[in-house]
Amino acid sequence: MSLQKIISDIQDLRIQGAENTAKSALSALREVVLSHKSTNVLSLVRDIARAKTQLEKCRPTEPCLRNSLKYVVSHSKGNTFSELREAYLYNIQKSISELQEAERSIARIGALKIKNGMIVFTHCHSSTVTAVLKMAKQQEKQFVVHNTETRPNFQGRITASELARAGIKVTHFVDNAARFALKQADIMLIGCDAFTSEGKVINKIGSELYAEICHRRDIPVYVCSTTWKFDPDTVFGFEEVIETRSKKEVWQNPPKNVTIDNHSFEIIDPELITGMITEIGVYRPAVLVEEIRTRSPWMFS
Repeated sequence: MSLQKIISDIQDLRIQGAENTAKSALSALREVVLSHKSTNVLSLVRDIARAKTQLEKCRPTEPCLRNSLKYVVSHSKGNTFSELREAYLYNIQKSISELQEAERSIARIGALKIKNGMIVFTHCHSSTVTAVLKMAKQQEKQFVVHNTETRPNFQGRITASELARAGIKVTHFVDNAARFALKQADIMLIGCDAFTSEGKVINKIGSELYAEICHRRDIPVYVCSTTWKFDPDTVFGFEEVIETRSKKEVWQNPPKNVTIDNHSFEIIDPELITGMITEIGVYRPAVLVEEIRTRSPWMFS
């Protein structure tokens, strides 16, 4: 697909999920490289920089996308057009492969948290969470998933459909019934769109509400996330932008004097999170940031 088509699909939620969005952005960058007409090095660099800026503006709360593009640009060097072109293509594929391997690693680690007879609660749609649950199913564990519909765009239906196709039993709840669904749950698994240097996790609106219920009922809360979702800018005092979407997603024609708030995400207090399941292991949010600093110093440059 072309750069503009991928940008449009990301903005309109035809491409969903942080990892899927990042991989699509990397594919768009590859198309820019492959379709570049000139053999001028500076021309290619300018086109890549322009595409990177456009892709980063698609969705505000997407550090996985930003980190993926940053990795490609910062690691791609070459004295000639041919060398630079090959470097871009190599690092684009490497980034895609590392995101895919990260998801497989998280699935293997996360599946260890699923025990026979469990009820697993999840909210919204996370390809990483569904990968964990599918892995647990492949290990012949018997469990049931409780999930929420996740208004206003019903991403929870994507989760329920994917799990059902994998042979996993799902009970689907309206958002207002989440407390009822959680009363019976043994564990809560969610994804995340971003996490900060202070250990704050940003995920779909409703996530902190459900985490608070879990905290009161001693239900462990695990966030399944690749380390590429860390926002390094927060180290320097910048705040991760919380995306708000069109009011029309909630109500096409509200009455006069009715204001619609359509925040897509919210911040989860780190104290409510039992652990973050990542490709490098399970860590408390604040400890994870220090591990990333050691293992991936390029993120901080």
